Amino acid sequence: MELFDELVDKTRNWLPKDGEVNYYGKIFSMEEADHYFNTLLNTIAWRNDEAIIFGKKIITKRKVAWYGDKPYEYTYSNTTKHALNWTAALLELKAIIEKETGETFNSCLLNLYHSGEEGMAWHSDGETDLKKDGAIGSLSFGAERKFSFKHKQTNEKVELVLKHGSLLVMKDITQTHWLHRLPPTKRITAPRVNLTFRTMVE
Repeated sequence: MELFDELVDKTRNWLPKDGEVNYYGKIFSMEEADHYFNTLLNTIAWRNDEAIIFGKKIITKRKVAWYGDKPYEYTYSNTTKHALNWTAALLELKAIIEKETGETFNSCLLNLYHSGEEGMAWHSDGETDLKKDGAIGSLSFGAERKFSFKHKQTNEKVELVLKHGSLLVMKDITQTHWLHRLPPTKRITAPRVNLTFRTMVE
């Protein structure tokens, strides 16, 4: 691997309290990141996301996909998805981040944002299907985007920029005490693919 253009302290906790978030920076070379970005765009079974809000079905521009060791059910926004079988690229990426973080994962939720105008509202990944206080490994490919955290009680905010080929890990009691979001922006016109590796409860 080439020497990347940033030195990041991956042991740094970006949250001031009530959880732990580590940013590893770019763990892939530009060539590797470009390869995975293009592979994921063209081989993942992307579908527009659906949500039931106030009894009304909403279909998002953002696309999603859900993969795992088994056909796990995953329910959020009042809709249920069933995990597909891993692709070769996803298994490669899972092995890489498991080695990098020392964590293990059995599933992955992917999001495709076509431009900066597509984002994600404040939320926490606290669904009962997920292992409580389990680590979530978030890989980013494509456009660099700002990522924000907000404390549920104090409204303290933390923001960082997720780069092409970078890894962010949220763990411990982060989901209990913090919300996170991907703010929309009209300044970015390029797409971004985000993979969140998770552990489902068996």
